[in-house]
Amino acid sequence: MRYIIYGAGAVGGVIGARLFEHGHDVVLIARGPHLDAIRERGLTFQTAEETKTLTIKTVGHPSEIAWKPDDAVLLTMKTQHTAAALDDLRAAAGTNIPVVCGQNGVENERIAIRRFANVYAMLVFLPATYIDPGVAQASASPVSGILDAGRYPHGVDAAIERIIGDIDGSGLSAKPTSDIMRWKYAKLLSNLGNSIQAACSSDDDARSLHIRAREEAVACYKAAGIEWATSEEEAERRKSMSRMAPIAGAMRGGGSSWQSLARNTGSIETDYLNGEIALLGRLHNIPTPVNSALQRIAARLASEGAAPGSMRLEQIEREIEVG
Repeated sequence: MRYIIYGAGAVGGVIGARLFEHGHDVVLIARGPHLDAIRERGLTFQTAEETKTLTIKTVGHPSEIAWKPDDAVLLTMKTQHTAAALDDLRAAAGTNIPVVCGQNGVENERIAIRRFANVYAMLVFLPATYIDPGVAQASASPVSGILDAGRYPHGVDAAIERIIGDIDGSGLSAKPTSDIMRWKYAKLLSNLGNSIQAACSSDDDARSLHIRAREEAVACYKAAGIEWATSEEEAERRKSMSRMAPIAGAMRGGGSSWQSLARNTGSIETDYLNGEIALLGRLHNIPTPVNSALQRIAARLASEGAAPGSMRLEQIEREIEVG
């Protein structure tokens, strides 16, 4: 099986690097300076233990690939880019190729299944960083991350078992999981803090804001009849990824939304994180003032080109109160 990593930034770069260094056939799809850097000098893959340069075939668009029947696509771009990316993929590869959504949030699978017959959801616990073009960093040890997956909306089949088998033997931990969306809804509760980390900090006061955002989300889940994995289940599953380690003497700066602001990308994924809770609240008449404010704030910071940590917590609180 050949693996097409579509969106080879932080998470995609690490997955592609791990599969490639363990002997699998990998093609990366990247863009902009990141694409140019990988083509020019290879992908620089950094962990706490070592730095490697990997010469992985990298293209800028699905149309540049000669597609084969045994290909599988791992989507690893942020959700705001998914629909356009999948339109390009469908035009190049057809509608039967396996598409695995290794992304935050719960909307990517719905976007994909409108276009493709074989869609899989992937839970991603993988602390990775992409700031500098051509460089992907994996901060966790002894394995780089957890990538459990199952068929969307539920179930397991031979294709995902094969994919999971390859990933699990490549410096990552992966299990086939029939109720995978239950796990992705649980991960979304954690990702509600991404916007807080990007906007201000992760100190004790900011963590209390995350708790309030989670409480709104849980109320929405209950109103919508959505099930999610417990914190105890998540903690047990994370044990294989036992520690975070510094790379080149520095700890990881921040998560995916923090990195979007740090790279000044002009967009951010919070419409599909905090915005998912705002959506559920509006559908089920549940107030979501914290998540709605965080959604607005993150979008504004991204559009203004603001750096991470540009706001104070009291500014966020005032915006929540104003509504």
